[in-house]
Amino acid sequence: MEINILIEDEFKGKVTKSWLSTVAEKVLAGERTGDNVELGVLITTQEKVQELNWTYRNKNEPTDVLSFFMIPEKAERGGDSTDIFVMPPGNIRHLGEVIISYPQAKEQATEHKHTVKEEIAVLIIHGILHLLGHDHEKPGDEKIMRARESAILKTI
Repeated sequence: MEINILIEDEFKGKVTKSWLSTVAEKVLAGERTGDNVELGVLITTQEKVQELNWTYRNKNEPTDVLSFFMIPEKAERGGDSTDIFVMPPGNIRHLGEVIISYPQAKEQATEHKHTVKEEIAVLIIHGILHLLGHDHEKPGDEKIMRARESAILKTI
């Protein structure tokens, strides 16, 4: 299992790579992905997340977490062939990237009356579940996804 963590300079010291990696590992273990997976987690600014949201989702608004798939089957379900990444040889499943806005997480932590670390854990769980194919667009799907988030959060 390989978790690549990048924290923008202004947020270093607010969360650690080891803690972020532990949270991601617990999500992957809870979803029984096995050890042959890789993903990236980026903690960045609200401006960067909003720019990505606009560029890739045509939504010019802030958001807390974005997930970018690298699983070919997911890309095929959600878009045309230009959305599919070329996969390197080997048996490692490259899931994708989870990008979190630290400022948005901080704001939401205040609203939800818990710590920023707790909010970031929720966002990592949410983002990875998206990478694994979960969605919350339909009420039934949302219920399933929220139940998985809650169950995984209890292990952290």
